[in-house]
Amino acid sequence: MQELSLGGRRVLVTGGAGFIGSNFVHRLLALHPDVHVVVLDALTYAGRRENLDGVPASSLTFVHGDIRDPKAVATAMAGCEFVLNFAAESHVDRSIETPGEFIQTDVYGVFVLCEEARRVGVKRFVQVSTDEVYGEVLEGSSTEDWPLNPRSPYAASKAGGDRLAYAYWCTYGLPVVVTRCSNNYGPRQYPEKLVPLFVTNAIDDEPLPVYGSGLNRRDWLHVDDHCDALLTLLTFAGVEGETFNIGAQHELDVLTITATLLRLLDKPGTLIRYVEDRPGHDRRYAVDSSKLTRVTGWTPRISFEEGIVQTVQWFRANESWWRPIKQGDFRVYYERMYGQRRVLAGGQG
Repeated sequence: MQELSLGGRRVLVTGGAGFIGSNFVHRLLALHPDVHVVVLDALTYAGRRENLDGVPASSLTFVHGDIRDPKAVATAMAGCEFVLNFAAESHVDRSIETPGEFIQTDVYGVFVLCEEARRVGVKRFVQVSTDEVYGEVLEGSSTEDWPLNPRSPYAASKAGGDRLAYAYWCTYGLPVVVTRCSNNYGPRQYPEKLVPLFVTNAIDDEPLPVYGSGLNRRDWLHVDDHCDALLTLLTFAGVEGETFNIGAQHELDVLTITATLLRLLDKPGTLIRYVEDRPGHDRRYAVDSSKLTRVTGWTPRISFEEGIVQTVQWFRANESWWRPIKQGDFRVYYERMYGQRRVLAGGQG
């Protein structure tokens, strides 16, 4: 079977002004400069139009709209043959506060996109999901056929969208590919997430709030490796209806990440502040990506040691990007999330 061709095509990237979506747009156009990208983004708190700075105007159409709005989706998808859905509410802590917003975007929004993609007749629809749909994995690594056991409203909403997209393949023949990635890190990541929050706090000598014992483990995947995997699956022939895990097989706990960031920034360990854990905090995620490697040949190319140095350097060099974010609404959210949380005497579970 022959690969699908991106040459001269229109590609819809929903959530393309967010962290992973914007990195994907930059990566796609660097490798396929003749592609025209349509970005549909609601520009909620984590979507930033400036994340697309540097993208040639002739290669980009930006549509300010919500994936829950059929009219906005129809406008954005017109003429597009490929769709990647990054648009999502994506922060576990926020999902605990406002679960309804996550269900609306991460499930109903996927329904709106699938309906329009079916009407238009796209060649490939990639639904970007998460390893959190498997729930807590204390031993071994999740393969794609593991049962789903989401334990937060965020994870449950992503599982719903994940399976809804798959159902559109089974029921209507929509050429869907579902991906489940591990924890991403890299440039342009909104500073509510661990790496950018701790880097930017440490730069300003502010405390680094570590939940519980700090021993929760994740697999850390550089965003460029994730984008390369998605680009591979966007055009790879014969994978419709399939689900693929995307991971780096580089597990680290929060304390190890924290110590690494403090070392790279030449900051003291006294900045670590152990705080009361969040409800239902999963202790470990781990995915087996061997299916993706076996089928397509993709493997991660950026080591954590290399990628984390690059990421720290980016945040140090781009204070004008993150400093405005950490004022206003973010500061209110941060104080609400961490200011009232009980401080623990040393790491506690």
